[in-house]
This record gives sequence, C-alpha cells and structure tokens, in this order.
Amino acid sequence: MADKKNNEKNCPQCSIPYDAKAVKAALNVCPGCGLHYRMEPVDRIAYLADKGSFTEFSESLRSLNPIDLSGYEEKLSVAEAKARMKEAVITGTCTINGKPLILGVMSFEFMGGSMGSVVGEKVCRALLKGAEEKTPVLICTTSGGARMQEGIFSLLQMAKTSSAAAELSKAGVPYFIILCDPTTGGVTASFAMLADITIAEPGALIGFAGPRVIEGTIRQSLPDGFQRAEFLLEKGFVDIIVPRSDQRQMISTLIDLHRSN
Repeated sequence: MADKKNNEKNCPQCSIPYDAKAVKAALNVCPGCGLHYRMEPVDRIAYLADKGSFTEFSESLRSLNPIDLSGYEEKLSVAEAKARMKEAVITGTCTINGKPLILGVMSFEFMGGSMGSVVGEKVCRALLKGAEEKTPVLICTTSGGARMQEGIFSLLQMAKTSSAAAELSKAGVPYFIILCDPTTGGVTASFAMLADITIAEPGALIGFAGPRVIEGTIRQSLPDGFQRAEFLLEKGFVDIIVPRSDQRQMISTLIDLHRSN
C-alpha cells in the first residue's frame, strides 16, 4: 500500500488522482483531462526516435562565464546535477520510421531552458548540419528565454540561430518545431517561430513576455487562454496542435510530404 500511495498524485488541472507510473507510460499525459505535463529530453527522444538510432553531437560544449558574473559557475553546476545534462539542449541524429532526422530537444530543468551561448551554438550546428547534409531538422522547444547571466552574449544567440534557420531554408531542407510548455522570450523571438511547420503541444504556454508583464504594460485584461497553444492556433501563429501520442507519426508524415516536393 505504501508504494501505491507514493505513486499517486493529483492532476493540477482536473484534480483527478493518477498513478505516476501509468502517466509516464502514457507519455506524461493526464488520463483524465489530457494535460500534457512537462517532459525531459531523454523521454522525448525515446518516444520520437527509432529505438537505438539517436547519436548525440556537440556534446562536449560547455558554458563559460563570458561576463564574469559572480556565482554563475555554481548555478551551472547545480543545473547540471538537477537536469542530468551538460546544457539546456541536446542535439543529435536519429531516424523516425527509418527516415533520417536531426533532432534537438530542450530541457526546462536546466536553468529554465534558457538560451545562452552554448544553447545557441548547439542549435546553430544542428540547423547548419541539416542544410549541409540535406537532412530535415526537428527541434522541441521549452524555454524561459535568453540566459541573462550571459548578458549581451545571450541576446546575440537570437540573431545567430535565426541566421542558421535562414540557411536551412535557403538549402530547401524542411524545418519542424514542436512548441512545448513553456516556450517564451528570446527562443520564441528567434528560431522557435521560423520553422516550415510549427507544431504545438495542447495547452502549451507560448509567447514573448509573460501575461502579467503585458497586462501591466497595456493596463488591460487579456483574453481567456491568452498565449496558450489553442489561442495561437486561432490567431495563425501555430500551424497545428498535435497530442504527444501522435507526434511521431506526424513528423514521419511531414518528412514524406516534403520529400515528395
């Protein structure tokens, strides 16, 4: 009985009790209301890529302290231990249903998925590798935005990743994004919104500044569901909302469709 109690939690959206192991088996989706819980890269890679096909690249890149900010190295060490990753994004090659793909997956556990110099460099390398090798690119984003502990160097990554996305487009190689909860700030304002097909997970928070900041600036109340995936789909910022269980087949189909063109 003790083990069962330890595994039981209540969904924050519908309050229905669920078994944590069962939810993990369902790709971290609530069986009651369909809420998509946040998911770490190792699990995303496991459900998207063909088994055993993922090979990481750029894994040796590590963040430095470009503006000599006190305590930043310690924060990086804590983030590495918490996320069990060297940075907030992992990139590699894989196959989906036997079709080659370059895959990048971000982790919100690593300093809120913030984009510093290394995250920007790894995303750029993934996009440019896709352009060079004529291989489609998929990036799953989850981020609070630019990593301000790196000052101007973090903001430069917005232009850098956008330029790499333009090179991929120029090469005629398809670029796909899956916007996960949350995708905000400088990541939204750069490579996350430059894909050929922009997919969002149900209920994902997607935007630049947060709702409270916007309300405080414009001194108006925002509509219900503002900055959620469904709202952005209605306004044309997202192409399609795809539940996690259908994403693997959707990407496989999109690769086929772009290949035929």
